[in-house]
Amino acid sequence: MLEEILNSILFVLQVVFWIIGIYYTVTSIFGLLEKLRNKKDKVYIPEKRFAIFIPAHNEEVVISNIVENLQGINYPKELYDVFVVADNCTDKTADTAAKAGAKVLVRFNNTDKGKGHALKWAFDNVLFSNLKDYKYDAAVIFDADNLVAKDFLWEMNNKLCAGHKVVQGFIDSKNPSDSWITMAYSVSFWSVNRLFQSARCFLGLSNEIGGTGFCMDVQVLKKMGWEATSLAEDLEFTAKLVLNGFKVAWAPNAVIYDEKPLTLMQSWKQRRRWMQGFADVCSRYFFDLLKKGLKEGNLAAIDCAIYTLQPYVLILGGIMLFLPFVNILFFDGDLFILTANVSGTFFFYVGLIQLLLLPVSLIVEKRFTLKMLLFYPAYAIFCLTWIPIAVEGIVKMKNKDWSHTLHTRRLSIQEIE
Repeated sequence: MLEEILNSILFVLQVVFWIIGIYYTVTSIFGLLEKLRNKKDKVYIPEKRFAIFIPAHNEEVVISNIVENLQGINYPKELYDVFVVADNCTDKTADTAAKAGAKVLVRFNNTDKGKGHALKWAFDNVLFSNLKDYKYDAAVIFDADNLVAKDFLWEMNNKLCAGHKVVQGFIDSKNPSDSWITMAYSVSFWSVNRLFQSARCFLGLSNEIGGTGFCMDVQVLKKMGWEATSLAEDLEFTAKLVLNGFKVAWAPNAVIYDEKPLTLMQSWKQRRRWMQGFADVCSRYFFDLLKKGLKEGNLAAIDCAIYTLQPYVLILGGIMLFLPFVNILFFDGDLFILTANVSGTFFFYVGLIQLLLLPVSLIVEKRFTLKMLLFYPAYAIFCLTWIPIAVEGIVKMKNKDWSHTLHTRRLSIQEIE
């Protein structure tokens, strides 16, 4: 009797995991088709006025690089301003940013900590303090460790002039060769840009805001308000946008270079914060998104709802992956034999497709090298660490303390490009 109940539960979990796994595998293929379509955006003259916000907590080592970088981008200087939000800093972030040419907003708040709260405060002070006289058309968000391609604002101007209201740029890696962890991060981001973001662009779904390198129309921001103060403020705001009928557009030629953590411990803390935020956002938005999607036939809402399930899908994946081994090692292959065998078969074929899609996506992005084949075992280990991180994230989802990632990689945009 107990075996039958457990088998039934496992069977249901497997079916859910199969559906989600097949869904992501199939949609990934459209990311490759997006490249073949080779769609060209219309080029508009620069006309949109941008307020660029860089929230920074103790970032004196890297903050001058992005501020100086932004001074030299290919966009009329009179059409954008750079605001550094020195948030609860105990170092020289504010002074360093000011010397580099930024307008500095100094914030101290021991209660509402973190990037989401800092952005809300900055928007209130710069964009909404005197709405009848506001002078910006859009707000752009970068992280303090970022560097920005010279045509970033021009690409965003093109998207806004074409009618899009919220736009996500292409998040690239600033330091892919620093360690095996930074290489793993870089491979993940490159493949996500191609197999996830480009796929949603092709299918007409909403892209996901990636935390940095995104642009928002000020009027939409005014209408929506910025209440995204969770540990995954980017996902939270994406969910709110979709619930209010907006889609996030994709600008693959608007490139941002993001610094990846150097060590497994740094990476673990950052990804745990992401999973805490995902679990929190999922608990508050999943059913609303699913309801909207099913009631209105809104595929973008259903897709966003599925995306919020990421920590739970990772844990499900871990169960499905290890179930055949548990069956053999502890039950001599007699317990859960149907579900265990089906899990193994599913993982073989879907895993094989994913193993093929990953290098293909890197080839399409012109990132693939033969050296990466030797890197695959390390990348597999990196992927497996997501499973315990997801468990920890769900357990600690109510803990809203912001875990700061230390940034130390000083580079100029000329060194990267």
